[in-house]
Amino acid sequence: MARKILILVILLVACVTVRGVSAQTKGALPGTKGAESSTKPEAAYTDPLGRSTPQGTVLGFIKSARQQDYEQALQYLDTKKTGIAAQKLVVALQAILDRGFSGRVPLLSNKPEGSPEENLPPSQNRVGTVNTPSGSFDILVERVQRGKAPPIWLFSAETLKDVPDYYREVGTRTVEPYLPKFLINTWLLWFPLWQWLSVLLVIPLSFILATLVTRLLAPLLLLVVRRIAGARVDRHVVGLSGPLRILIFALAIWCLSLFAHSVLTSIFWAYVATTLTIIGATWLGMRFIDIVFRLKESQLGITSTNKISMVQLARKLLKILVVISGTLVILYLAGVNLTAVLTGLGVGGIAVAFAAQKTLENLFGGIMVASDQPIRVGDFCKAGDYSGTVEDIGLRSTRLRTLDRTLVSVPNGQLAVMSLENFTLRDKIWFHHTLQLRYETTSDQLRCILAEIRKLLYAHPKVESGSARVRFIALGKSSLDVDIFAYVLETEYAYFLSVQEDLLLRIMEIVETSGSGFAFPSQTTYIARDRGLDLAKQEQAMAKVRQWREQGLLPFPDFAPETIVEIDNSLEYPAPDSAVRKQK
Repeated sequence: MARKILILVILLVACVTVRGVSAQTKGALPGTKGAESSTKPEAAYTDPLGRSTPQGTVLGFIKSARQQDYEQALQYLDTKKTGIAAQKLVVALQAILDRGFSGRVPLLSNKPEGSPEENLPPSQNRVGTVNTPSGSFDILVERVQRGKAPPIWLFSAETLKDVPDYYREVGTRTVEPYLPKFLINTWLLWFPLWQWLSVLLVIPLSFILATLVTRLLAPLLLLVVRRIAGARVDRHVVGLSGPLRILIFALAIWCLSLFAHSVLTSIFWAYVATTLTIIGATWLGMRFIDIVFRLKESQLGITSTNKISMVQLARKLLKILVVISGTLVILYLAGVNLTAVLTGLGVGGIAVAFAAQKTLENLFGGIMVASDQPIRVGDFCKAGDYSGTVEDIGLRSTRLRTLDRTLVSVPNGQLAVMSLENFTLRDKIWFHHTLQLRYETTSDQLRCILAEIRKLLYAHPKVESGSARVRFIALGKSSLDVDIFAYVLETEYAYFLSVQEDLLLRIMEIVETSGSGFAFPSQTTYIARDRGLDLAKQEQAMAKVRQWREQGLLPFPDFAPETIVEIDNSLEYPAPDSAVRKQK
């Protein structure tokens, strides 16, 4: 994996560097259009030699001088010298730029009007400074106009006047006299062959150095992160080694650019280091986002699952934002006109929106689901025809684990508009059944059954007595229908089933004790003498109702309030002979 990442980084750096240097040197060669501003649509005049801008003048002179094209190099100088004297001046200025020069050519203005400089007139720009044993002096380019021709930028006559003196102090020591001629005379793009060979040597050595430094810094980084996070984050910190290695690699390349004896070489290494820094910073930012949000998820824990889905969505959006930002910066360094790109995106945004309508719909649907939180990770819910536990709320879809243990992905766009039923958020569970009693049941038997079931619901500790009701609701085709409505004080469905089972068994006992029975949903034809109902139990139930009537305690339409208070939560649950009660 590390090898693949290294190869990818090197290819990306090479592409961006070549593109960036090309953007800077475009126009510095004969027959090209010149360096244009990335923010200015079109210059008023484009010089064939690239002298329309300060940056084009400097790069054009360096390129011509290194190729020993002295006649063309002289076109970038504001001097009247010719012949051998002019050639010596070109060689001296080239040596000064390669040996004693300190400046950042990529930062020079690439606008026709240049950029304002402190303590300089508007027609002059400072290229950099030359340091010598006797002192230092500024190298200036000046915008001049010859005749009716448009103005161009040239190395100023004031600078060229002092070049021979400083050239003698700087010296001309280079490694080129010690190299084979074909390595010096063979050029590839903007550099001689020997410099490309040095690139192939320096990059692996720098990466090896970065790897060693990263391994030395890893224990210190782990200690710092532990102190900040207050938790063990070993496996998270390991992920930082990759981006840190790239950043240290970029630092080594940047240091190499400072010691380069050629301005073009310095520009090349500066682009490499800058591109690597952006790649490493983007990668490091994504790793830090993962660490911060994973620590946040561990702090929230299982009890705060309502926030975990929002945290996961925020992490994904932040990582996408970091990648987009890094990509835009790299494109800018490569010379891509971001203004034109953003303008094109604005014009084509409608077409893109229509083409990616479903994708955008799912993205915003995911944001709505995560922010409104009708469902959360870990909830059991019903979405359309699917029921299951929410495992993940992503940017495109939400995944449900069904009772069949299959994984269903529901697009967030559909999820945002459909009805969602969340079973996990229930504060209590509905107990609702209809008893169908036989038509042989007398009215007093029915009154006894109704009263005993109400008493059961009021007395049961797992039933909400305030909302419980038992009513005789219909004379059905083959039964007397009794509606039982109550809420069981449980939120877990498995516990509810055990309470429901207990209630149904107790209701069956009440019906049996009253001498009644349950009706079948079909017509019964008697072809033999029926044993009928239990007369003794029937008389007993009727006697109980007569006693209530004589005492004025007939519990219809309901028990008296003081009676409800007296019997509220008075039933033993579980039953005295229950196996669960014996375990307790």
